[in-house]
Amino acid sequence: MTRHAFTRRRLLAGAALAGAAFASALAVAGAAAPAMAQTAAGGTPILIGKDGWLFPGWESLTVLDRAGITANVGLIRDARAALAARGVTLVTLVVPLKASFYKARLPDGTSLSAEVAGQYDFILDELKKTGIDTLDLRPALKSVETGRQTSFYRADYHWTAWSAEAAADAVAALIKGKVAKLAGTPGGDKLGEWVTQRHLGDLAERFLPPDQQKQVGPDLYTVRTPPATKASLLDGGPAPVHVVGNSFVQPYLGFPQKLSNVLDRPVSLTWNPGNVGPWVTFLQSVGAPDFAKAPPQVMVWQFNEGPFHSGPQAADQWDAPSLMSAETWRERMRAAIGK
Repeated sequence: MTRHAFTRRRLLAGAALAGAAFASALAVAGAAAPAMAQTAAGGTPILIGKDGWLFPGWESLTVLDRAGITANVGLIRDARAALAARGVTLVTLVVPLKASFYKARLPDGTSLSAEVAGQYDFILDELKKTGIDTLDLRPALKSVETGRQTSFYRADYHWTAWSAEAAADAVAALIKGKVAKLAGTPGGDKLGEWVTQRHLGDLAERFLPPDQQKQVGPDLYTVRTPPATKASLLDGGPAPVHVVGNSFVQPYLGFPQKLSNVLDRPVSLTWNPGNVGPWVTFLQSVGAPDFAKAPPQVMVWQFNEGPFHSGPQAADQWDAPSLMSAETWRERMRAAIGK
């Protein structure tokens, strides 16, 4: 798996994390930043907060782009309609800002504006107004904050594996409420044992010079190991649930495995590093031969709050091969789903 590889696979019993792929998955996670990240004050693409807490400088803490959010909700609405015509239920999953969970850890003099403090609610309201199924992840993520457990990694862009699993539980409950009966043969992923590893967080590794990396130090990553017994990837038929997203839903952090475990069904996955963006990743998913032959019952499409306003044409967020106009994206989406 390369940092820019397109990955679509069945996830049964955590097979995607076997061997060396498990050990190197964090390096893949480190590709979550946009290709042309806007720099924060002082010229750094990250904010260096208190006690070694780092925050992405390309996510605005002061400006709420209502027009951009509304336009993108319109694109998602059109995708929802096209999927519904094929019998597919769309669920959107928006990961909240890390900074909104750790305001006290932000650098002195840095804070969320009142508008950005309300940005997550605005996004959810816009989605719900257009009939798009979504959920507020904040209670699930806050529920993992106990003892030394955190919702996000200190020097990393990503949520923790505890948050990924809590989010999967919440999404599974939503799916069960929307779909009377999932197709396919029962049999979800078996979850591995928890293990703690030490890694330098991706924000520190990618953006800090060696002396500052040493000051920040490594984070502890408590994740699940792949179970010893793995089911065949050919067992069980097509997965009734398919996840589309970025490195927040990659197997290393456990979201698709936990979702599969709770739903007792196979879950398939399409994910790319964050600089590829959600729009191209979605097209890759619905343009795959598996989708044309046997669309899933449910598609879970994951976004991040910070760049949610960035459409398919956002050159400051996505790498050059991912860019296209909103209308081009809409046309390609309808053509792929309508096959």
